[in-house]
Amino acid sequence: MSKFSERLKELREEKGLTQTQLEQETGLTRSAIGLWELDKREPKLGAVITLAKYFKVSLGYMAGLED
Repeated sequence: MSKFSERLKELREEKGLTQTQLEQETGLTRSAIGLWELDKREPKLGAVITLAKYFKVSLGYMAGLED
């Protein structure tokens, strides 16, 4: 599993959100979020930026480049 997948799921669960709730909050689709968490698809940069802003973390953290 990629660091991005792990971090996305961890951040979502820390906020107590379902994938559907994250979809509603960010405008990203639940199916995409699910595929990213399962590491079956890689997000485009715009989606990573949206998630980093939403969770108030850096792009480097989302990508697993920094702790």
